[in-house]
Amino acid sequence: MRFSPVLLAALLAAPAASQQARAPFTVQETGEGYATLDDALMQNRGKDFTVLIAPGVYSECAVQQAGRVTFKAIEPGAAIFEGACEGKAALVLRGGGSVVDGLVFRNIRVPDGNGAGIRIEIGDLVVRNSMFLDSQEGILGGTEEAANVTIDRSTFSGLGQCHETEDCAHSVYLGSRGSVTITNSRFERGQGGHYVKLRVPKVTISDNSFDDTAGNRTNYMIDLPEGATGEIARNTFVQGTRKENWSGMIVVAAEQRKFRSAGLSVHDNVATLAPGQAKSPAFLANVSGERLVQGTNKLGAGVRAYETREP
Repeated sequence: MRFSPVLLAALLAAPAASQQARAPFTVQETGEGYATLDDALMQNRGKDFTVLIAPGVYSECAVQQAGRVTFKAIEPGAAIFEGACEGKAALVLRGGGSVVDGLVFRNIRVPDGNGAGIRIEIGDLVVRNSMFLDSQEGILGGTEEAANVTIDRSTFSGLGQCHETEDCAHSVYLGSRGSVTITNSRFERGQGGHYVKLRVPKVTISDNSFDDTAGNRTNYMIDLPEGATGEIARNTFVQGTRKENWSGMIVVAAEQRKFRSAGLSVHDNVATLAPGQAKSPAFLANVSGERLVQGTNKLGAGVRAYETREP
């Protein structure tokens, strides 16, 4: 039996195409499949592209060295990462910019206590539709550049620690000369440290849920240790009973007055205490020495609206 040249070429290509289709990591722009995420990044280094990630549990990790890369789950919530590169994170980002969409990061721990789902070192970052679970840290990063980070529709659960190493880890811990925006996200069941700790000059933290009911050895819901301007609005806070530091829910400039805080607007939030919480925290504690803008917030019994503190 003889095949036409066209049919023969198609038959010979079929196994390769099938193998590529089964590859867990596919570059959307080219259709090229890769066995590991690191292979996909290295083979396309310097380019701007999207890598599509198939459902699965991956013990590997990857380092982005260049370009603007979107890491996108084919099925949101079904691509799960549990490894850490360079003793840091599942994704170590030092390219021109990054987007993480629909991924899950869980059970990440490293010896220095800062095992994270994402470690951002260079570039802007957008995270959406993602989950960070039962690790030392969710998202961690610090740079002297004016980087901008946006987190939307994501969950942070079972994160943080202050007992494994000398320094604490937090659900989200970011520092730069840019901005951080966190919206429509859930923080819960913290295991130490703060839920959100930001060393940036401008913040937008709105329409989120902070549920500390099942937290253990946690500190503040939002810590702006060097001050910040911007907005904290329409969030829901529930403070649990097993606190390491119960004294404040939102604390501004507790460490130093590096950034201006005048005009930081805190409004339309709801804050309550979990059953059995006998302590009386300040909803907003201001150490900046500047005038904040505190709008209407709905506070439950035992939550004091405001206090000023000496640095």
